Amino acid sequence: MSTSVNSVLPASKGQSLLGSHDWITLALVALAFIIPLVSVNPQILSQTNLILIAATGALGVYIMQRLDLMSFAVPSFMAIGGYTVAVLSLRVGITDVFVLGVCAFVVPALCAIPLGSLILKLKGVYFVLVTFVLSEIVQLLLFELEPLTGGANGLVGMPAVTIFGMELWDNSHVLLTTCGLAFTGFVITAVFTRWFRYEFAAIETNDVLAESLGLAAWKYKAMAFAVAAGVSGFAGFALVNMLMTAHPTSFAPMSSVSYITYTIVGGKRTILGTLVGAILLVSATDYFALSGEMSPGLFGLLIIVVTLVARGGVVGVATNILRRLMQKGTAATPAASALAVEEKKQ
Repeated sequence: MSTSVNSVLPASKGQSLLGSHDWITLALVALAFIIPLVSVNPQILSQTNLILIAATGALGVYIMQRLDLMSFAVPSFMAIGGYTVAVLSLRVGITDVFVLGVCAFVVPALCAIPLGSLILKLKGVYFVLVTFVLSEIVQLLLFELEPLTGGANGLVGMPAVTIFGMELWDNSHVLLTTCGLAFTGFVITAVFTRWFRYEFAAIETNDVLAESLGLAAWKYKAMAFAVAAGVSGFAGFALVNMLMTAHPTSFAPMSSVSYITYTIVGGKRTILGTLVGAILLVSATDYFALSGEMSPGLFGLLIIVVTLVARGGVVGVATNILRRLMQKGTAATPAASALAVEEKKQ
């Protein structure tokens, strides 16, 4: 009798569209919409912008981590999304935020499909190396394709994006645009990873076994790579819109390390980890910058301590502590104690 992958996956795939961590994350990102409405402090607006861009970029790492793949390709897809928006606004005259947002997602996702057919055949360190080289190649192309990308000068003087004909030009409007892009990216990521959570879990555990049981692992890897690229494009759009310029140095290959760090420090097992990691480390970068030359050392020490102490990330440790407290609280109730006695008797 043949065995299918359905026999090892839970039957009720759609019990809950989103988990508790998903809802908490979306609620926190949604709260960011309030900040530009209640504050005009440039530092607060800028810091929130940077956190949301970092968290959105880290989603590209998180999606691939669900398949046990460490991707260094986030800056390359951010660049594709960001430059797509810059070219459309400067060369074509398209400034509608909805049109630009769709293009910032679709163009990187389409670019990821043929690249994924080659890259996704690799695993482990080979996948890491090739995705990092991909970021290096994109960086080189940004400098060399001067007629399209502006070369070393980049694309400067972008017009403000518009919504229903209204220009979103000041700091508060820029943050609102970033909030919209980040929220859309988090919704797409949450729904996508939750909908295919069992398939992703099977591939992460043992992709060879999953394929032998009839699961088309390559299909889910290709979809994940495309969605990760599209979400990274949102981050590129937000970054270019904040800076009002698209420059190759904004998408340096080594910045991929930062997005990976946000995911790991926050907790790679949950989407909430990308947001928590971005909040913690972006805020720490800003705080440690006051220490001058000691800033890189202090930041590195923070990452080491968190990584060693919190193996499951900040969210993982907090979740375990909360679960233990709830278990102790339940065990302390008279009903729970009586039930435990009855179970011992049986």
